[in-house]
Amino acid sequence: MISATFIQRPILSMVLSIIVVIAGLVSMSSLPINQYPAITPVQVTVSASYPGADAETVANTVAAPIETQINGVDNMLYMESSSSATGEMTLTVYFDINTDPDTAEVQVNNRVSLALPELPDTVRNAGVKVEKRSASILMLIGINSPDGRYDEKFIGNYANLYVLDALKRVPGANQASIMGLPDLAMRLWLQPDRMASLSITPSDIQQSVSMQNQQFGAGRLGQSPTNEPVEMTYPVVTAGRFSEPDEFDDIILRADPNGAAIVRFKDVGYSEEGQKSYMLRSTLNGSPSTFVAVYQQPGSNALEVAENVRAEMEKLKQSFPEGISYKVSFDTTKVIKASIDEVIETLLIAIFLVVLVTYLFLQKINTTLIPTIAIIVSVIGTFIGMSALGFSINLLTLFGLVLAIGIVCDDAIVVVENVERNIEDLGLSPKDATFRAMEEVTGPVIATTLVLIAVFVPVAFMPGTTGVLYQQFAITIAISVAISSFVALTLTPALSAILIKPSSGGPGGFFKWFNSWMDSITARYANGVSLTMKRVTIAMIALGAMLFGIGMLFNIIPGSFVPAEDQGYVFAAVILPDGASLDRSQAMTQEVAEIFSEHPAVEDYSALAGYSLIDSQFKTNNGTVFVSLKDFDERQEAGMSVSDVIAYVTPKLQALQEGVAIPINPPSIPGLGTQGGFEFWLQNRGQGG
Repeated sequence: MISATFIQRPILSMVLSIIVVIAGLVSMSSLPINQYPAITPVQVTVSASYPGADAETVANTVAAPIETQINGVDNMLYMESSSSATGEMTLTVYFDINTDPDTAEVQVNNRVSLALPELPDTVRNAGVKVEKRSASILMLIGINSPDGRYDEKFIGNYANLYVLDALKRVPGANQASIMGLPDLAMRLWLQPDRMASLSITPSDIQQSVSMQNQQFGAGRLGQSPTNEPVEMTYPVVTAGRFSEPDEFDDIILRADPNGAAIVRFKDVGYSEEGQKSYMLRSTLNGSPSTFVAVYQQPGSNALEVAENVRAEMEKLKQSFPEGISYKVSFDTTKVIKASIDEVIETLLIAIFLVVLVTYLFLQKINTTLIPTIAIIVSVIGTFIGMSALGFSINLLTLFGLVLAIGIVCDDAIVVVENVERNIEDLGLSPKDATFRAMEEVTGPVIATTLVLIAVFVPVAFMPGTTGVLYQQFAITIAISVAISSFVALTLTPALSAILIKPSSGGPGGFFKWFNSWMDSITARYANGVSLTMKRVTIAMIALGAMLFGIGMLFNIIPGSFVPAEDQGYVFAAVILPDGASLDRSQAMTQEVAEIFSEHPAVEDYSALAGYSLIDSQFKTNNGTVFVSLKDFDERQEAGMSVSDVIAYVTPKLQALQEGVAIPINPPSIPGLGTQGGFEFWLQNRGQGG
């Protein structure tokens, strides 16, 4: 008998259970915390820039050669590219969910290297970036100057130099990036009439700048070999690259045979310091701001990353120049924390109710303590299996634990009740009663465990996204059931032999009344079963009617992959006609943001003119508004949910004449598109259009 050793040596069984609990706690502390399991395809993004080119030119000269080389890479599902009128190209390659992200990145990078010789020189010199990235933004941090002391150029450059580098060093946030291109650059403005009169072309200016704006290694003075011994050596340092507008203005464009300057750049234009690109204009609650987007590194703990980023920003804030401030205007981890807190609360309530019901029927504290300990050991021990299989703490694994609580105590209750029966009915000692009970129930305990595992494990092998979604749910329950069986065969009999004692008399007080009431309920139920067995035809008709009703309801009730949820934030996509300027996009995007701000549930609104939410591209005729709502505990009353906010703004957005503004409730599972419901693409396979 399996349990004999543990009945004879109860300390051994207790030590094993303590080891399980300690290992479970250690595993639990190391598991990543996410809202859902990783079910989105692995994504690798290729981005390139062709300054001055239109969208069609970028598509033909940059996107097409790269797509040709990448197509067919191992485990690729599909790819999509977007080319904008600002010269930007973004290609996203989607891989099978089981593909290693690092391997996918290396494979794509190798294919891009094959395409480099076919790309324009300007694109190659600027570089083609290949990176694996989380599918959605984790946080959006706005950096601004509340008192207007600093302009957008200064704020963007400060964020790029001092904030971004620090955030990239935060574990799990190394993919943080600044929305737009805030890098400073020297902008050379040309006067075509002066250039024409002097027969100077833009390529002449570009060549002169490239030749004269360089850093040279000029060597050292006194370096061996020398004709005479020297005491010291000195490096020769040249002026280096230009950094001031005056230096660029003095660049020589044409010289006489003696090398004297005839034409300088200031004769045909002027220089000024500015941003490398002006493709984006962003505001936070109406104030000009620079936004840092934080993307979660795959496999990291979302809540821990967000907490560390906030801590790092507080540390950086201490060294901010006076007049610079920041605010986390968009944080997707709020809904993760709120959801997991709700599930943990449900888990604790479930444990309390199970213990209460167990005590109500066992009616002894010592016998109730045994199933309670079994629940604790089984639930905590489940985290060992979750860690070994690479699972995360998410809503589905926690829901699995909630469901498992009502199952893991069954085996322990079977053992305890059988021990009590042997003590009361056969007059055996607690230890002998436990031996006899385990001889009787060991087989059934193992059998029920295998049956339950056989019920849940096949769910893990369901195909498609649904199978991946519920894999961790099913396996978590199976692990907890297996551990509960181990506890029922080791710890439960050892505790039963120690804690269960012969009763000194029948129950009294409340339990006497409760047992009498249960006996009456049982008698009525038995009479009902007897009556049903005498009228089998009526019972079958009732059963058929119930099945028919269930079938009708199944066809009537609408279905969906996952229900739409209030995640505490909402998007708005702003689309203007093709060719619309950034000025027009900014005006409409700001108007859309102000419409959202009128609702009392809105806390912050971030308006990004020039950014397309649909394809994550920078386009002058697009805009995006990120709207963060107040915390869930501040939105308890009616009319404060995401759906209420969308219903409020939709008529006002439809009334806008300048373009189209679409409020979007984000998908319940991050990474599955940009909005809830479904999305589709229209593909032109003909010759026209």
